[in-house]
Amino acid sequence: MEVEMLPETTDVLVIGAGPTGLAAASALLQAGIDVTVVDAQAEGRNTSRAAVVHARTLEALERLGVSEELAARGLKLSRFSIRDRDRVLIPVGFGGLPTRYPYTLMISQAETEAILLERFEKLGGRVLRPYRLVRAEQDAAGVTATFAGGGTVRARYLVGADGMHSTVREQAGIAFEGDSYPQSFVLADVRLTGGAPRDEVTLYFSPAGLVVVAPLPGGVHRIVATVDEAPQAPDIPFVQALLDARGPAKEPAVVREMVWSSRFRIHHRVAASLRAGRVLLAGDAAHVHSPAGGQGMNIGIQDALALADALATALEEPEAVTEAHVALEGAHAASKGAQAASEGPARRPWRRVRRPWRRTRRPAALWR
Repeated sequence: MEVEMLPETTDVLVIGAGPTGLAAASALLQAGIDVTVVDAQAEGRNTSRAAVVHARTLEALERLGVSEELAARGLKLSRFSIRDRDRVLIPVGFGGLPTRYPYTLMISQAETEAILLERFEKLGGRVLRPYRLVRAEQDAAGVTATFAGGGTVRARYLVGADGMHSTVREQAGIAFEGDSYPQSFVLADVRLTGGAPRDEVTLYFSPAGLVVVAPLPGGVHRIVATVDEAPQAPDIPFVQALLDARGPAKEPAVVREMVWSSRFRIHHRVAASLRAGRVLLAGDAAHVHSPAGGQGMNIGIQDALALADALATALEEPEAVTEAHVALEGAHAASKGAQAASEGPARRPWRRVRRPWRRTRRPAALWR
């Protein structure tokens, strides 16, 4: 694969070509901003972590012209249920939501990323790979980013959309405050027969623990479960044992095929600041969540679009440089209620975020 050369300069340099980075870059291109996206991986991810796009995110993505394509490729579910084995405890319907998208859209992160990449490329953008950021030095006028091998790019702003282990955040000296959950999590995409519903996302509670069973397109189900110590690559017998102990009892769900599986640890962390000078954070670089509620990628995309608006304003009006931070605060504030609800009354690192920008005037256009 021929490596495309880095530009010498750009208005906005985005590190990370996941859904957050691609959404930010596409919105910036639409606003006429010169944007460069780089990613450390030789190719896009071919595994899937996030699996849901919420109605609010679909509304926000209309401006990029991708919502209809996402809805067409995803699986629309109008109900979420909490069950004790076969007994429904709490049914939650989405049909009455005041939106054009009164459902939960189940679609793999890989598919969401592919749709956003296609849109970015149609707008004239290119993801430059593989370039690994090693240093970011800033001054009053911009940021100089240095990559492994010695290439450099000079940007007026640098956006870190490079995930939980963000090099951008580290280079900016921004603390990542919070903690990790004691349990490990199993994540698996499987093909099932038996009693698993195909028309709802189901959260099963049992004395053995919880398991989420969610349909995906193509006859696949996503399984998420808490386990004290899961194997690195859970196999069919392991996932089957989880479903037997926690899932439907009258008509058990039977795993017929393992598509993909993983073990991971979950953190709940938030960056101590979302901006350091001309360096800004979005997505997992700024906040990581429990998978409960499916908020992580959704909040990241909403971060990205708010940040793109603020950067476009700041680049047109140099005195408005603080507005990017204001917009990020707004995106987080709009989303943190959903995050808090998904995490319950446990410790919430949102409350420790320092907000030195409170006195900044908020331009009304950013909140319409």
